[in-house]
Amino acid sequence: MKPEYTTLPLVKNDPEKQYQLTIDGHTAFIRFNETPHHISLVHTEVPPELEGKGAGTAIVEKTLETIEQSGKTLVPLCPFVFAYIKRHPDWKRIVDPGFKGFGE
Repeated sequence: MKPEYTTLPLVKNDPEKQYQLTIDGHTAFIRFNETPHHISLVHTEVPPELEGKGAGTAIVEKTLETIEQSGKTLVPLCPFVFAYIKRHPDWKRIVDPGFKGFGE
């Protein structure tokens, strides 16, 4: 994550079921579904104004950190999040054991 993004707050917008990160007045988001034990990430969207600026990486990293702190497990249904975890396999530590998408 770019250093200038580390202090930006990640907002969990429960009514809209989104984790949101606002950068330079533009908001990237990840849609989620939540149960008492799991959080499924289903879609990531970065506005065109933020594309190529590391906003996608920042929101994924901040969201994964938040899920880990919550004690819930992750179900990475979003292709962007799934690809991020494939590139950073240490994050598999929070993936729900029932999720078999990584072929293990």
